[in-house]
Amino acid sequence: MAKIIPLADARIVRGASGPAPHAAAPFAPTGALADTRGRALRDLRVSVTDRCNFRCVYCMPKDVYGHDYPFLPHAELLTFEEIARLARIFKAHGVEKIRLTGGEPLLRRHLERLVAMLSDIGGLDLTLTTNGALLAKKARELKDAGLNRVSVSLDALDDGVFRAMNDVDFPVSRVLDGIEAAAAAGLAPVKINMVVKRGVNDSEILPMARHFRNSGHILRFIEYMDVGHTNGWRLDDVVPSAEIIRIVGREFPLGPIGANYPGEVAERWRYLDSEAGEIGVISSVTQAFCKDCTRARLATDGKLYTCLFATRGHDLRALLRGGSADEQIVNTLAAIWSQRADRYSEIRSERTADLPKIEMSYIGG
Repeated sequence: MAKIIPLADARIVRGASGPAPHAAAPFAPTGALADTRGRALRDLRVSVTDRCNFRCVYCMPKDVYGHDYPFLPHAELLTFEEIARLARIFKAHGVEKIRLTGGEPLLRRHLERLVAMLSDIGGLDLTLTTNGALLAKKARELKDAGLNRVSVSLDALDDGVFRAMNDVDFPVSRVLDGIEAAAAAGLAPVKINMVVKRGVNDSEILPMARHFRNSGHILRFIEYMDVGHTNGWRLDDVVPSAEIIRIVGREFPLGPIGANYPGEVAERWRYLDSEAGEIGVISSVTQAFCKDCTRARLATDGKLYTCLFATRGHDLRALLRGGSADEQIVNTLAAIWSQRADRYSEIRSERTADLPKIEMSYIGG
């Protein structure tokens, strides 16, 4: 746990443009934090469960995460009330966007209740990342609870390839149904995230582009990353984003477009021959974006991580359940972020793949 320091000693960007803290917050506005590289805290990703109903080969391979894998007991998970309390504190420090992740977040019972609690805070952009398996059933109630948008992981359109990648024989048609249900519910634009692994699903790059080109959804290709140790990552398995753009661009000419906001991880490209929309590429391996990273990650058990590739977390659950006042948690967060110096992707090499890292199923993507 980072040393608790007075708030006045933390690196704080005064007059930041983030939304004002909610009136119900029991502490004064603090302003946005800056870390040792001047990066503000703007985005919080909250893992609500470490469980998943898929066993994707790049995230929760079946030989490691079998059906009897010892996932966290429910008592160790943050409650919805604890998450909402932390959300108010993070918002006071400049957080504008909260993304709910997992595991598979829709496996957390009554998740719409948490969404409603976060929506009641006000001024937060609320999003969720899901594998889509339960989305057709959940989309409307999530929207009604206050969710703004959804991102869906979809690594292939070919049913055989997709079933092999999720490794639980789940059909692609049900994920596509979930995407359409989300759009119909108003969780738009739906973002489709495809992790590309060479020799496994790279043949699906063009079919995915063709399918979603006129759909109103935004397709994003993600370089296969070395998160955790269970997926057997090798640099040779990575299909660089530049290669992906060339593959799509040979059939559909593309032109670059600017970011939607500072710190956006996806590099955006539009189709030049029509108004068919855009695609994005997330190049964590070949074009590191550490210098603009504004994200913190709250794991399922309440540990705070300042990088997807972090080696240790800071136990906020202990403060919540130990009777700490909001002011103490505020100061702890200020201390943690002001000391942040993470830049894993900038120094990545074959050797760094062996460094101790947290698994994606626990920390959230």
